[in-house]
Amino acid sequence: MSALSRYTLVLPLLMFGAAPAAHAQSASGSPGYFMPPTAQQHSVPAVAPRPRPEVSSANAANGSSEADFKVPVLPPLPAEPAPPTAVIGVLSVPEVLQKSTAAQDVQAEIQRRQSVLAKDAQAARGKIQSEQQAIMAERGKLSDAALEKKEQDLQNEIAATQTKFQERNQAIQNSGQAALQQIEAELAGIVRQEAQAHGMNLVLHREQAVLNVSAFDITDETVAELNKLLPHVTVPPSVVTPGMQVDTPEDQGGGVGP
Repeated sequence: MSALSRYTLVLPLLMFGAAPAAHAQSASGSPGYFMPPTAQQHSVPAVAPRPRPEVSSANAANGSSEADFKVPVLPPLPAEPAPPTAVIGVLSVPEVLQKSTAAQDVQAEIQRRQSVLAKDAQAARGKIQSEQQAIMAERGKLSDAALEKKEQDLQNEIAATQTKFQERNQAIQNSGQAALQQIEAELAGIVRQEAQAHGMNLVLHREQAVLNVSAFDITDETVAELNKLLPHVTVPPSVVTPGMQVDTPEDQGGGVGP
C-alpha cells in the first residue's frame, strides 16, 4: 500500500483556551498577596503503606520508634517578637479577571487572531488534500520511484505546514500571556492597596476558604479599582521568533498520524 494513503494532515485549530481565570496563577510571584501553585494534573500512583516496626513501650511513650532517626536537641533561639494578629481578607482572582474590561479585551483579540489562524489552516488543509488526490490519480502512471518521491515531498510539506501553524498558534498565545501579565501586575498592586486600606495583613483566595463573611471579601472593590486604573490593555503583535518554544503537537491537539 502506498505510504500516502496512511497519512492525513491535522492542523492545529486551537482557540485561545486559557480563559482569564486560568492566568491567575501566574501572579504567584507578585508581592502583596498569596497565589498558590496550580495543582498537579498527573495522577500519583498509589503506594502501599510500609508496615511499621513494632514500637517498644519506652519509645511508644514519646511517639517514636526504633527505626526513626533521632531528633537532635538544639539550644533555643533568641526570643523574637510575636507576629501580629492576623487581619484576613479574601479575594476571587478568577472573578476579578472575568469582570476586568482589560482582560475581556485581551480574550476578544486573541479569539479574533485564532479565528484568522483557523481559516488559514483550513485553506492549507484543502490545498494539501488536493495535492494528495492528484498524486493518488497518478499512481498508475508513475514509476514506483517517482511515486515515492512525490509522496515524500508531500509529507515534507505536511510537516512544514504543521510546524508553521504550531508556531503561529504559539505566538498568539504568547502575546495573550504578555497582555495578561500586565493586568496581573496591576492587580497585585491593587490588592496590596486594598489590603492596606482595610488594615488587612493576610489576603487569601476566596475559593480556598470553606467559610467567610462578606466583610472579608474585597473582590468587588478590586474589580472597580482595576477597571478604573487599567480599563484597556493592548495585546502585542503575535510574532514568530527564531528558537521560540513551541508546545508539542500532543499538547496542541494536532499532528500527523495514521
